[in-house]
Amino acid sequence: MPTLTKLYSMKEASEHNTASDCWIVVDGKVYDVSSYLEEHPGGDDVLLQVTGKDATEEFEDAGHSKTARELMETFCVGELDPSDIPQLEVVSEKQKSYVPEKLVNLTKQYWVAPVAVVGISVVVTFLYLRNK
Repeated sequence: MPTLTKLYSMKEASEHNTASDCWIVVDGKVYDVSSYLEEHPGGDDVLLQVTGKDATEEFEDAGHSKTARELMETFCVGELDPSDIPQLEVVSEKQKSYVPEKLVNLTKQYWVAPVAVVGISVVVTFLYLRNK
């Protein structure tokens, strides 16, 4: 049977953005870390930088231990409302290769300039060496 938790919108979570009322969102869960600011090993400024917004990326980048993840669960006050979570855009295979394809097209289109520079360099070098 699923556990019932309070649902918050991202707007509601973002309103808690001070040192005395500090909420962060990690992996769709909302945490009230106000009482943990002074105890945080990375310092309170780390948490204050991400307060009131989704801190999932920052949390994962820090490489938290299993113990830290378990401790974090004690600060959980609810979850983000699923209808409030922005949907990710699906990228097709054609869109994935857009940048390299564009780069290839540019190199095909502008190949004359580098070839001209090399050609002029060869001619100048040949004339310089011939005059010696």
